[in-house]
Amino acid sequence: MIIDYLDGSAAPAIDADLCIIGAGAAGIAIARHFIGTSITVCLIEGGGATGEEQSQALYEGLSIGTLPFDAGTSRMRVFGGSCNLWGGGCIPFGRHDLVARDWVPHSGWPIGYDELKPYYERAREYCQIDAHDFADGSFLAPLAHDPIAFDADKLINQVFARSPILFGKAYREQLDKAPNITVLLHANLLELCASANADTISHARIGTIDGRTGMVRAERYVLACGGIENARMLLLSNALMPTGLGNRHDLVGRYFMDHPCGSMGAIVTAAPERLTRPYDRNLGKGLAPAFPEIGLSQAFQKAQRILNGRVHPFAVEGPVPQGIRSLRDLRAALRPTEQDENALLEARLCAALRNAPATDDDMRERNANIAMLALRVGLGSPDIARAALQKLRRRPTVRSNRVELIGYFEQAPNPDSRITLAHERDPLGLPKVCADWRITALDRHTYRMAASVFGAELARVSGGSYQPAAWLSDDDNATAQVHTTAHHLGTTRMADDPRQGVVDRQCRVHGIDNLHIAGSSVFPTGGWAFPTFTVVALALRLADRLSAQIRTAALSEAI
Repeated sequence: MIIDYLDGSAAPAIDADLCIIGAGAAGIAIARHFIGTSITVCLIEGGGATGEEQSQALYEGLSIGTLPFDAGTSRMRVFGGSCNLWGGGCIPFGRHDLVARDWVPHSGWPIGYDELKPYYERAREYCQIDAHDFADGSFLAPLAHDPIAFDADKLINQVFARSPILFGKAYREQLDKAPNITVLLHANLLELCASANADTISHARIGTIDGRTGMVRAERYVLACGGIENARMLLLSNALMPTGLGNRHDLVGRYFMDHPCGSMGAIVTAAPERLTRPYDRNLGKGLAPAFPEIGLSQAFQKAQRILNGRVHPFAVEGPVPQGIRSLRDLRAALRPTEQDENALLEARLCAALRNAPATDDDMRERNANIAMLALRVGLGSPDIARAALQKLRRRPTVRSNRVELIGYFEQAPNPDSRITLAHERDPLGLPKVCADWRITALDRHTYRMAASVFGAELARVSGGSYQPAAWLSDDDNATAQVHTTAHHLGTTRMADDPRQGVVDRQCRVHGIDNLHIAGSSVFPTGGWAFPTFTVVALALRLADRLSAQIRTAALSEAI
């Protein structure tokens, strides 16, 4: 059942076999695993059924790093988590992403691709994508258009599938109807309370924004709050351990990574569609279409000693004919202006992730007289007719000779890039998060080498010329023009040695018997792949382990 903890209908103390904190992709996947079993689950979510500014404000924080980072807009506090904003991209990691690389400090996962593969197969069903086979870091799926054939020693095409669902909407009814699952909305984790020697969690203290408090007692606990909040929750649970739970070696919050993204420059070509059409995500077919992405080959990464990365070509419009401009303005003016709080919040967060104002593109005449705009559309009908003909021919409606290259990159694990607690407090009285997001010399080297090969190869196949972005100079003091893609990774990294990581290969917090962590915070490295598919695979793997542990414990008690 689903209960809103704000309305006072839930008991102040709840007992369960398993307590999961965070109802995002990972938390819902684990909870759903137990539907129809004898194991009772309490799934705690700090947000509501839809987005609300009051809950979202609890995610605000400070930024002190060399790269700007806004913790309040790069994630969403709501049932379903930040995947309420996701683009649906699913792709497995490759073997290369999981092994140690001698040129990447702190690289290497304690588990390998073969151990993840069966859970990737199960993750397809959860994400509701077709049962495409997959190879090393790519799906083997049919595509709407053949991708460009590159020199395989430099660039490769890796295929991702797009999930058609939002997890909160897709699985809400199942969780609501499950008699053994209790979902608490607006129930914020205040602290994980440990036993006297801090080797087990005794209960989770929860509270609402209006001051109501309670607790959840369980045999086992899973933190599934996201790559930033998982670390924050461990750090602020410091009643017994002043540095926070799981932090004996000062690792919680360190190695904070993202997938930095930015413009690599542009290709000037008479045939821009040669670059953009094969990678156009509007041309997919079916409910869960697949698309190629242009990535760096393993051979090139190794030869140049760089990190992983990909690039996406975007056509840059040339001058827009007046008739088309008028039609766009009329459509903008006719859009409804009244939206609910959830829609407005989602629009604000999506705009922040695009580094754009929270407004529609080109809204100069939104409030102009509708009749005048309609007249302008009529006068511009020849432009509109030509554009319609171009659209029928599957060609751009506005001519262009420029293609912008946007790069997305793996980030080097760096212990100095980290999440800590700020002195400022949120409305619950908890310390806000402080993000110190940094890149390394290896990151800068990667951007330059990747931009060079992306630019040269795409210029070659399109008969164009490459114009690199000015910031990609050899000046290491120049500000890197990259920003977050809201893929928060690494803050509770996985390692067999507790001096190297926060959780072990089973995602159990070192030194705490009954506390596990789910989500991208356990990634030791991030590759370039969209992280959600691997987050789900690891969550399903953890669910199997928890199920076995809980059943074994119950059997032992019965004997």
